[in-house]
Amino acid sequence: PQRDGGTHLAGFRTALTRTVNKYAEDTGLLKRDKVQITGEDMREGLTCVLAVKMPDPKFSSQTKDKLVSSEVTPVVQNLIAEGLGRWFEEHPAEARIILGKVVDAASAREAARRARELTRRKGALDVANLPGKLADCQERDPSKAELFIVEGDSAGGSAKQGRDRATQAILPLRGKILNVERARLDKVLGSQEIGTLITALGTGIRDDFDLAKLRYHRIVIMTDADVDGSHIRTLLLTFFYRHLPEIIDAGHLFIAQPPLYKVKRGQKERYLKDDAALEAYLVESGTDDATFVAHDGTRIEGEALFGLVGRLRAARGLAQGLARRLPFGLVEAVALGGGLDEAAQADRGATLAFAQEVARRLSGKGGGWTVHTASEGDLVFHHQRGERRERHRVELALLRNPDMRRLVEAVAPVRDLFAEAGSLVRKEQEVPVSSPVGLVDAVLALGRKGLGIQRYKGLGEMNPEQLWETTLDPVQRSLIQVRADHADEADEIFTTLMGDVVEPRREFIQSNALRVVNLDV
Repeated sequence: PQRDGGTHLAGFRTALTRTVNKYAEDTGLLKRDKVQITGEDMREGLTCVLAVKMPDPKFSSQTKDKLVSSEVTPVVQNLIAEGLGRWFEEHPAEARIILGKVVDAASAREAARRARELTRRKGALDVANLPGKLADCQERDPSKAELFIVEGDSAGGSAKQGRDRATQAILPLRGKILNVERARLDKVLGSQEIGTLITALGTGIRDDFDLAKLRYHRIVIMTDADVDGSHIRTLLLTFFYRHLPEIIDAGHLFIAQPPLYKVKRGQKERYLKDDAALEAYLVESGTDDATFVAHDGTRIEGEALFGLVGRLRAARGLAQGLARRLPFGLVEAVALGGGLDEAAQADRGATLAFAQEVARRLSGKGGGWTVHTASEGDLVFHHQRGERRERHRVELALLRNPDMRRLVEAVAPVRDLFAEAGSLVRKEQEVPVSSPVGLVDAVLALGRKGLGIQRYKGLGEMNPEQLWETTLDPVQRSLIQVRADHADEADEIFTTLMGDVVEPRREFIQSNALRVVNLDV
């Protein structure tokens, strides 16, 4: 055997490269992958026994380590090209598998090259590598330095002006970054935004990763508080989890909590993180100096009223989920009627009494409601509104629904309180209230009176001072540390939500859709 190969090996390599390239070009298998393959990629992992018998072979030395007989090259080349080409045509399935392995090798080679380029760039401190992007801080001690990854150039500009230049660096990212869950590593490293981020962090990636070179020990993802911001945040989290998990494990990754709203009453301003925080503030304002007077004269005010409305807000969320099937008022009346357990459903008298109680509560809100039981036991409600007659069927299966049971339990303590209409009173104002959700709505309406509400569509709408006050100031800001304590669960979440396979994502959405209370489309 020739340790250094020779002309016979050269013929084999040439034939292999040309044949694979020709087959790939003829079948168009490389068009989708958009990757350049080389002879090295084709030979990666390949084992071949090449034996040539010829008279008077010539070698490069007496040790016969390398064959130099030139007449061997065309013979081997033609035989291999003809045989391999014919085999590809006769075995297209196997040929596709082979070509897939070649593409994988090419992708890995390209990814390694790009990773080396990112690592070799002249020092992570060289801002010239990041023109117009990274606004670095003055601090060179990583334990005291922070990097804010900001959504959009506009917000990046405000953040650069509002930051503490001594310890806070700003890196604006334009648009949504690549979904790394669906991309090969070479595509990931070819992304300009991801390349900029890796260079700014200074750690390198994959085989070249070195946590000791991390330039900032607090990396903060700072995106808008809306749905697009949540998507970009998820894309960034996917990148860190899949390609830089050591940063998460070391506790260096955080998520900023910028406000979605600013409310102003008189000269007082307050920032609120999201819809839930806004509603909680409205409840606090709406119950201030207000009293709920029930039909029997019971008066609830102060902390008691605030606590009651807080509990009823949770019940309202359950009712909204169930109201996709029936009118909201009917769902609420069914819950206030006390529901029916399975034993009561088998009792026709108990079922009819329950149905009449629901109809009575509905009629108290206006209009005539009647009810009868269908042959299968379902309840059929009729509502006459002028010349218009509505018909709604409440299936007994709905009464066994877990969310309906939770709703019944949630409103059980206030059933008697709302047996008849009451009122919400504040100073000279009196608002009629006929149901638990009606009380919540009345309190929210009172809370909105005289209140200016500004909704930020993005961080870019805030001026530098506001951004500092709400998101950058270490004294006042709120950060969430990203952790992955349960790797299996985290892996499943990223695979389901961000992966290529649609079916698990569809099942996830369908199974959780009814849990959504506020849907921003």
